[in-house]
Amino acid sequence: MPSVPLSDRVEELLAGEHPLPVVEAGDPVLRSRAQTYDGQLAPALLERLITAMRASMHAAPGVGLAAPQIGVPLRIAVIEDAAEVPEEVRVTRGRVPQPFRVLVNPSYVPVGAHRAAFFEGCLSVPGLQAVVSRHQRVRLRGLDERGRTVDEEFTGWPARIVQHETDHLHGTLYLDRSELRSLSTRNAMAERWTQPTAELAAGALGFSLP
Repeated sequence: MPSVPLSDRVEELLAGEHPLPVVEAGDPVLRSRAQTYDGQLAPALLERLITAMRASMHAAPGVGLAAPQIGVPLRIAVIEDAAEVPEEVRVTRGRVPQPFRVLVNPSYVPVGAHRAAFFEGCLSVPGLQAVVSRHQRVRLRGLDERGRTVDEEFTGWPARIVQHETDHLHGTLYLDRSELRSLSTRNAMAERWTQPTAELAAGALGFSLP
């Protein structure tokens, strides 16, 4: 039996529930390498998909969403961060506003050896957070939704976002890179680990920071 064309699957998805439901851990689409985008969707359909992804990211709410998280196995992600956080958090984590942007076929490489470790969560792993050590600065290459080249360096929290979303396109969840001893529920985070850094959690839960 022939497989359904990806464009038809996307049309069916967009005709259904809105905002688009986020696929949760345990679904194989999150553990598979997404297809390189090479025009599988007509421009108008791609635009509709991106618009729906942005709306779903806002509704979740989140600062990034990869296509596999809505069940579409394509190397496409969207990011946007208003960075409405306290000044101490902004400074400590390097969290600055990021305008809405689309990443098509992205890849990243580290710039320098410095790493930073902070609690991180994921829309596909609801109710949990864990500390993840990531590159402090990365160079991201890829395309935007119009096929224009993206070649840009990101640092601080924006670098964390693009690493997290690009990892999704390789079938990698943040838990794969996390300090599992730091794994915390939403309630535990609210009660104990809301500090800008993870140092207190590291000492109390018994894990190392870079």
